Amino acid sequence: MNLFQSTAVAVALATPVLAETAAPDALSTLRGTYESTGAEPWYGGFGHREFVFADGNWTLTFTHALDPDMALRTFQFRTGGSYAVGSPSDAVEGAFRTVFREDWKHLTLLTPDPALATAFGMADCGLTVNLETDISSTGCAAWRPVAECGEDHDILASDPSGLRFGVRPDDNDMCSADKTPTALLPAVVKRLPLD
Repeated sequence: MNLFQSTAVAVALATPVLAETAAPDALSTLRGTYESTGAEPWYGGFGHREFVFADGNWTLTFTHALDPDMALRTFQFRTGGSYAVGSPSDAVEGAFRTVFREDWKHLTLLTPDPALATAFGMADCGLTVNLETDISSTGCAAWRPVAECGEDHDILASDPSGLRFGVRPDDNDMCSADKTPTALLPAVVKRLPLD
């Protein structure tokens, strides 16, 4: 069993959506970079999420570390594709069921410690430390190959706190509609342009 399956994947406490939320049309035409406001508890350590939206497409860069300063980094996962905002969530008012296509999946092992690579289920993935590897066809750890899991069934909302995604299950599996989350994570906030 690896750390993806044995520890809480996401932030411990889901947070409620705030009063004013965006309509699905606004969510379907997101543009910009949204990121964590600081280190968040993920996978027995800490993580930083960065989402980029443009022209109906999205990318995620997720960086994991053992410490809240994000200095003892362990891995980075990147993915992306198109996305489609659907019907309102039955579980969370103001959120919408959203399918995020994952056309590709890339993983970088950032720690030379073989015990950590094993703990995260990455020891047998053919990874080289600090070299990004395309795992789209092979998968690695909790990430299944694109052919087996090319969609992430999530919920999406935008309120005054920022852009909100669903709380991921412990096994990280949101590959089918029945795995759609029923609570929201804290917001990622839009990065302002440097003018």
